[in-house]
Order: sequence, then structure tokens, then C-alpha cells
Amino acid sequence: MTAARPLRVVLAKVGLDGHDVGVNLIARALRDGGFEVVYLGKRVPNDVIVATAIAEDADVIGVSCLSGGLGYFTTGLVGRLRASDAGDIPVIAGGIDEPDEISRMLDAGVYRYFGPGSATEDVVAAFVAAGQDGRGAWTG
Repeated sequence: MTAARPLRVVLAKVGLDGHDVGVNLIARALRDGGFEVVYLGKRVPNDVIVATAIAEDADVIGVSCLSGGLGYFTTGLVGRLRASDAGDIPVIAGGIDEPDEISRMLDAGVYRYFGPGSATEDVVAAFVAAGQDGRGAWTG
């Protein structure tokens, strides 16, 4: 019997946001929770996130932006994933945006959204759930 590999997540900061303390804390919590984490850094374009997620066989993608525009970046990311036949990779977003933009990103297929002050345990649990739901679980 072979053990299943750990869930693999790709994390990135999108937009012009340079604040990476939060995403680094999430990366550490995910690693402590048994995930394999690939952190791409700051100001990463969607094409790079998609290409890396495909190359790394990612189970989940996590993106963060605290400078606004999270809805714009995540809806573009979901669209780019679908265009690359990788629309089955769940996307979890964290950061700041207007309520209408948060609704728009969730309607577009973002798996979960977390705002500032969210409990780390809740964020990790969402990554676990997204990974356990399996790629392709979202049918929206």
C-alpha cells in the first residue's frame, strides 16, 4: 500500500501589494499542516501562477492582495485556469476588496475568500477542504 502524497498548494501575491507577512504565515501554517507549498512571491502575473500550478500538479492555488483589486485578479485567474484546461484547480483568495467584488469573485468560481483578521486555522481548514474535495469538485 502506498501513501497518498501531501496536498500541494501554490501561493502568490497578486497586484501591486508588497505586504507578504500574512501569506508567509499561511505558507508556514500549511507546511505545518502537511502541505507541500510553492510560494511564488510578490506581484506575480496570472499566467505565471497558472503555468506553475499546472507544472507542479497543484491541488489548490492561494492568492493574496491587500492593496485592492483582488476580485479583478482572481476572476482573471479563474478564467486563465479554465482557458488552460486547469479550471478544476480550486482558488482560495485572501485580502481586501469591495463587497461587490468579493461576490463577483465567488460567483466566478473562487472556492473561498478570507478577509484581514481571518483565523489561520479557518484558512488552513479551507485549503484542506479544497484539496479533499478534489480537483473538479466545483461545478458552478
